[in-house]
Amino acid sequence: MALKEPTISETKLAHLKMSYEEFLQWADEDTHAEWVEGEVIVHMPPKDIHQTTSGFLYWLLRSFVDLFNLGKVVIAPFEVKLKPDGPAREPDIFFIAQENLNRLTEERFVGPPDLIIEIISKESAHRDRHQKFNEYCQAGVREYWLIDSRPHKQGADFFYLNEQNEYELFATEEDERVESRVLPGFWLRPDWLWRVETLNPLTIFFENMGGMSSEQVKEIQQTLRRGFSKDKD
Repeated sequence: MALKEPTISETKLAHLKMSYEEFLQWADEDTHAEWVEGEVIVHMPPKDIHQTTSGFLYWLLRSFVDLFNLGKVVIAPFEVKLKPDGPAREPDIFFIAQENLNRLTEERFVGPPDLIIEIISKESAHRDRHQKFNEYCQAGVREYWLIDSRPHKQGADFFYLNEQNEYELFATEEDERVESRVLPGFWLRPDWLWRVETLNPLTIFFENMGGMSSEQVKEIQQTLRRGFSKDKD
């Protein structure tokens, strides 16, 4: 009797041995896994707080990038092949500047993105802080954000690639306001990251990115609601 093939949920954090070519044949668009030095790391489904934080940051970044036509923001799962002979990672979020979009295909992004964000989970903490930190730095990722939204472990570290091609910490969760080095004009308050379940990203975008007051934002919302009501009539 043939043994049943394990599903992704059953393998959990199983480490499977195979070549990169075998990995490409084995994985499909719904597989959340990374290939590193002949080994496949299959990831556990993320917890709700991880997804909520990721979605919140993705919405803010994409709104800003799309508004000014700066490039493209991608959310996991999507492969990033940092180097031809290097690992295939799936960052939680990454940004590609307009001038680098030629390296984006339907299957993967080849080379270092301009900005990578990893949302730390229990099983990814060491990997995000050490392995990926070194890989992203050596590959030339210009900015790296490490966000830990887990209860009682909340923290954020923001790094940029300095002239010595080393990651330099330029902000943490203790800063009131953090401005991106790769996306001039984009900023956020780390405090938002601990309140993602109660904040409206649209309100934050207009109020903070657009320099509008909360009352102006409310007026825009009311105007939109009235417009939608008229369309229905």
